[in-house]
Amino acid sequence: MTPIRHNHEDTDPVLDAARDCVLAVGVRRTTLTDIARRAGVSRMTIYRRWPDVRSLVGDLMTREWITVAAGAMPPSDEDRPERERIVEGLVAGAAAFRAHPLFHKIIDVDPELLLPYILDRRGASQDALLGLLHTALEDGHEDGSVRRVRPDLQARSLLLVVQSFTLSLRTMTDDTDPELSEAAFLDELRTLLERTIAP
Repeated sequence: MTPIRHNHEDTDPVLDAARDCVLAVGVRRTTLTDIARRAGVSRMTIYRRWPDVRSLVGDLMTREWITVAAGAMPPSDEDRPERERIVEGLVAGAAAFRAHPLFHKIIDVDPELLLPYILDRRGASQDALLGLLHTALEDGHEDGSVRRVRPDLQARSLLLVVQSFTLSLRTMTDDTDPELSEAAFLDELRTLLERTIAP
């Protein structure tokens, strides 16, 4: 399983420029020329790395989503069951994704960008998240706080649940009913995850 790699200090001016462009006008209205101008580089510099806007935005999404997930996972603590860390990290990650401005923009303006990663294949960020989960679940098996089952099956199942809450939650919430608020559903997600992986 590929380990998650991230560096919060590592920035790429082209990806930063792409993020600004997408937030301003969405993916379909963003061009490589716009990104090059904003990044202060030539178009050829960009073409050497990315053939089109979609491939560049794919790398942007990978960077942003991995950073969100890595930031949501609490640090390891020998005095705390690994199950608690996993559940807290997944719930915090779902909330952080839903609050992320790039995620909002893509859901609102270019949702078709996400369809291949929901229906057809895993993306780099999903594989990185699975790597993070796989390691945490193995640690939970070791300390006895997580139900023992094949860790890749367990990690993939957890990611399916969290993806569903992250992507589809607004179809189920009701702004007029506090018991059907986003916070209430995230509490329910916490309960589902806890009971799913408890021994």
